[in-house]
Amino acid sequence: MKSINLLCALVFFAAVTLAQADDTNRAISMTAPAFADPAKLTEKAPETFKVQFDTTKGKFTIEVTRSLSPNGADRFYNLVRSGYFKDIAFFRVIPGFMCQFGIHGDPNVSAKWREAAIADDPVKGSNTRGTITFATAGPNTRTTQLFINFADNSNLDGMGFSPFGKVVEGMDVVDKINGEYGEGAPGGSGPGQGRVQMEGNSYLKKDFPNLDYIKSATILSVELPAKNDLIR
Repeated sequence: MKSINLLCALVFFAAVTLAQADDTNRAISMTAPAFADPAKLTEKAPETFKVQFDTTKGKFTIEVTRSLSPNGADRFYNLVRSGYFKDIAFFRVIPGFMCQFGIHGDPNVSAKWREAAIADDPVKGSNTRGTITFATAGPNTRTTQLFINFADNSNLDGMGFSPFGKVVEGMDVVDKINGEYGEGAPGGSGPGQGRVQMEGNSYLKKDFPNLDYIKSATILSVELPAKNDLIR
């Protein structure tokens, strides 16, 4: 009888947990402001959460730990929940180094985010293989551009690049992201960031037709309250 009661309690707890997770994700999708208005996308992120990216190469999942880089995690959380990551190109992919993405395909949207920089976070983690980090153009310039490290790039730690999460599923998918164009112009033959900002996906799809893209990004789970908080 005790075993049956314990099993019933576990089933109940699991049901409550799943229901709460579903309600949380539904609330996220229903209340998120439009991604074209950065001023409204300032909600604090959960302490931990997972995001699944669906790309032209397949799916991968990132787990975020807010304490590693709070401002970065908050920005990423708000971009995801707003639906920002749709038809977003991996426009700078350097094999053995990293893949970079995050400039919006619509130049009008990009223009609004260029002025929405967040403050730097101290570097608490390290840019090891699979970690995700915001790109910068100097102190306090992080906006929407991110990169995932293909290799151990811990040399970036001392340059202020603060990781906030890591690929926990599908790193093999990330490794397959097309890097044929390499470094961007003018240093390489890949897309020029200035033109990506000003012309968006029309430029990328015309001049770099083999780039890979993010089709969507979805919040899979967030940190839930302790068991005692659920049932009291």
